[in-house]
Amino acid sequence: MRVIGIIAEFNPFHNGHGYLIKKAREIVDDPRAIVMPVMSGFFTQRGLPAICPPAVRARQALLCGADVVIELPFSFSCAPSSRFAEGAVSELISTGVVTDIAFGVDTDDTGLLKALANEPFESDKLFNSKLNEYISTGISFPQARASAIKDYASSKGITGDFDKDLSSPNSILALDYLLALKKIDKLRRINVIMIKREGSGYHEADMSGEFASATAIRKAISEEASNNFSQSAIASKLNGRMPDLALGAMLSAASSGTFTFPKYVDYIRDCMLTANASSSLDDIAYMSDDLTGYLRNIAGDIRPGTISDDDYCLNVFESRISTKRYTLSRIQRALASMMTGQDNSYLEIKRPPYIRVLGFNSEGKYCLKIMGKCARLPVINRPSDCLELQSEHESLKKIFELDMRAASLGWKLYGRDTAKEWESIPVIVK
Repeated sequence: MRVIGIIAEFNPFHNGHGYLIKKAREIVDDPRAIVMPVMSGFFTQRGLPAICPPAVRARQALLCGADVVIELPFSFSCAPSSRFAEGAVSELISTGVVTDIAFGVDTDDTGLLKALANEPFESDKLFNSKLNEYISTGISFPQARASAIKDYASSKGITGDFDKDLSSPNSILALDYLLALKKIDKLRRINVIMIKREGSGYHEADMSGEFASATAIRKAISEEASNNFSQSAIASKLNGRMPDLALGAMLSAASSGTFTFPKYVDYIRDCMLTANASSSLDDIAYMSDDLTGYLRNIAGDIRPGTISDDDYCLNVFESRISTKRYTLSRIQRALASMMTGQDNSYLEIKRPPYIRVLGFNSEGKYCLKIMGKCARLPVINRPSDCLELQSEHESLKKIFELDMRAASLGWKLYGRDTAKEWESIPVIVK
């Protein structure tokens, strides 16, 4: 049985995701290969709540080609690329059934990424010296890391267009996936599939073309949802930009009251006011490097008009708060950690301690039966399953409780009872 693990957020599921699933099956030359995405839960890698609850996004994926969807816990999904990548790769390999791992890249030069992943640059003195040197100039960690990698590669005779190939979020994540595979899959049993991303860039807000970015799609949703939710208006804007089944699943769930689309401006205002009122933030994850003091200074100026209600993509917020030293994603991850109570002790847990199943179809059900015998971690179908395990596994208990706090906050943002997560069961698509 061929099982292709895919690392994604599906925020929301769009044509590019459908292309990734289809292309992965084509590359392994097996149209019946099982596709198993590991997906972010209530919060995404950039630190914001997802546009839809996990169950809705899992249903989208299952209707559009996936067979089993599992969840990446909050501590790993709302994290820098290296932690996100290692958490996702580790969870897929821990299923015991995954034979391939597929992900998108923004470059044609996958050989450069492979060459860099084969180098032990993270433990190299030159690399770390250059990394600290670049950080001291005041630029962000991702920029400093990319520059230090470029210098290291040059010293080793590795050539390529580093400015282009290490500048996009997807390519940086791709490198971290390869580094995680090198660390976890020491016997190289997993086949790696890198698929060139189609269409608009990661951050492009242009809705033209078949492959609109998730950023553009979220912007369109937020604009319409904030102006008296109209299912037909959103459908009109997104028609052709998302698979019909994915669009229908999302709009059906929203119109039936399963959730309301989150208001990011309200969430950010709450975060900043909480930061300003908190007695101490120093031990909160990602609050190091004087970020606490910086946030308090900014938070003290938050007023109703500071971040306008129509700043759907938080562009005004970004212009006010992000700097070379503190990227917007870093700030948003720190704020999400603050709101969910994630302190630095959680970052000492390096890999997910359980596998939570979000949904499956008939082919996926068969795969799950095999996974139940092969998995190297407990397989969870509903939150109550964790209660029976947490007394024996301290790390599982911590990560589970953090996930439930993230879920509680998420459901509040989706306009539902914050305890709703206790009722959740896997989505089943026949």
